[in-house]
Amino acid sequence: MATSLIPVAPALDEPLEILSACHGRVLAQLETLRRLLAHLPAQGADQQAQQAAAAVLRYFDTAAKHHHEDEEIDLLPALEAAVAPADAPALAQLRQRVLAEHVRLAGLWAALRPQLDDVRLGLHSTLDEQSVVDMDAAYRQHIEFEESHLLPLARQLLDQQTLRDLGRAMTLRRSAPPVIPATGG
Repeated sequence: MATSLIPVAPALDEPLEILSACHGRVLAQLETLRRLLAHLPAQGADQQAQQAAAAVLRYFDTAAKHHHEDEEIDLLPALEAAVAPADAPALAQLRQRVLAEHVRLAGLWAALRPQLDDVRLGLHSTLDEQSVVDMDAAYRQHIEFEESHLLPLARQLLDQQTLRDLGRAMTLRRSAPPVIPATGG
């Protein structure tokens, strides 16, 4: 079979590959964020900057959020159900680290998000450089940990039925209508 010249995204029946591919998309969005940081001082919140900010907002508000939910709600519990009792303490430490990093990443995103929204709207033409650097570094470290520890463990422990269940849960999460927060009046 010939290799396609066009990259093919993993299918939802390959949930671990989807999680790994999502890491690649996070890295691409972080690169966009870094380019935007460099672009703004020279060009301001021009149309290109507004589009880049909108793309980063869209990604981290939806896909990255789903990715963390995939791990927290489905993957980690599946691993806990599959792990041998002797290995449960090590998995508990892994779980604790992943969850703590998700909390930290959410906090970094919460600090950066309003700045990006202002750029998207053309209201401001700056981003706090330290916020961008911190988010970039935290995500890169988190991805490295998941790629070297979490996903290999999942490949080792999870059977085909569990992987199918994980894929179905991920599909449902992505097909649910978005929740629109109520605004106070």
